[in-house]
Amino acid sequence: METASFNPSSPANLPSFLLLFVSVYLLGYFLIFRSWKSPHLGASCLMSLFHGTPAVVLASHALLTTSRAFASPNTAVESTVLDFSMAYFTIDLLHYLVFLPNDFLFILHHVATLYVFATCRFAVGHGAHALLLLLVLAEATSACQNVWTIAGYRKNDVVLARRVRELLSPPFYLFYTVVRGLAGPVALYDMAAFYGSGAAEGAVPRWAWVSWLVVIGSAIVLSVLWVLRNWVDWFREKNSGKKFK
Repeated sequence: METASFNPSSPANLPSFLLLFVSVYLLGYFLIFRSWKSPHLGASCLMSLFHGTPAVVLASHALLTTSRAFASPNTAVESTVLDFSMAYFTIDLLHYLVFLPNDFLFILHHVATLYVFATCRFAVGHGAHALLLLLVLAEATSACQNVWTIAGYRKNDVVLARRVRELLSPPFYLFYTVVRGLAGPVALYDMAAFYGSGAAEGAVPRWAWVSWLVVIGSAIVLSVLWVLRNWVDWFREKNSGKKFK
């Protein structure tokens, strides 16, 4: 009797990951955060926790075990990481479309991210190495951000949540600023220099890498603006002597 084998490069892995994140979301919605007025907010954060750090570990493993250029063919491991992240962003996009349809910024972010990953995974078949490097930087702050976000949801109801939010905000903002404001642009510049030199000619079409750079660059700019706004609010509250919101 022949034993079935797991094929990391198979698109069939995507439905499995979709089922995983649906299960996590439902667990958060109907069990862990069921007492909340808006359990969908906690469920989304829980799902993000299940994606962020594992994605960093998986992507780091793929990067460390393959010595490849930005335009190399996608490996089976790299394709698995792309499937894993696409599944998360798909389910979270559905969450926003159902519960927060007016949050255009996050909806646009998820659609753009899915575009980059899907074209790399299915249309181009090359270039995952560069995208996974940026994924590591993007998700490095995920665990901290989700704890900060969950604490923010309950800061007006639970004293501990307000205290956690107060203590976590400065180090989180600093960490986010360094990763998104410094490391991110450096990685994007390296990617742009590589593709702009013509080194990917014949492997990654111009339309693909140009659109990737535009999407990723826009995401970095918006991330920097977001953390700057939070820094401004934090300093304003400290200087005014008001309690942390």
